[in-house]
Amino acid sequence: QVQLVESGGGLVQAGGSLRLSCTASGRTFSTNAMAWFRQAPGKEREFVATISWSGGSTNYADSVKGRFTISRDNTKNTVYLQMSSLKFEDTAVYYCAAAPSLWGTVVAGTYAYWGQGTQVTVSS
Repeated sequence: QVQLVESGGGLVQAGGSLRLSCTASGRTFSTNAMAWFRQAPGKEREFVATISWSGGSTNYADSVKGRFTISRDNTKNTVYLQMSSLKFEDTAVYYCAAAPSLWGTVVAGTYAYWGQGTQVTVSS
């Protein structure tokens, strides 16, 4: 019932910034935790960041701490990922995910709903 649609991906130079957005529609409960994952070709899906339903708790992968910021606007049913100081190794398809729980996890299998992804390519 829940649909997630990502936007904001594109090509950016190393050191640059992008902001990804994920908008949810359907049965968008306030109890849903949301997260961002990414996947490069030939790689497993990798945790990036998660945020609790209220936005009061966030968690980041070590590889993006200090560079990425996750936030949400529940009035718009939207979660954001602000990415700064981008590196070539950040190149991947970025996926938005949602779970029917108050708190998110770093495990992809715990998320029930997924967007189709948006490509982020960082040139070096």
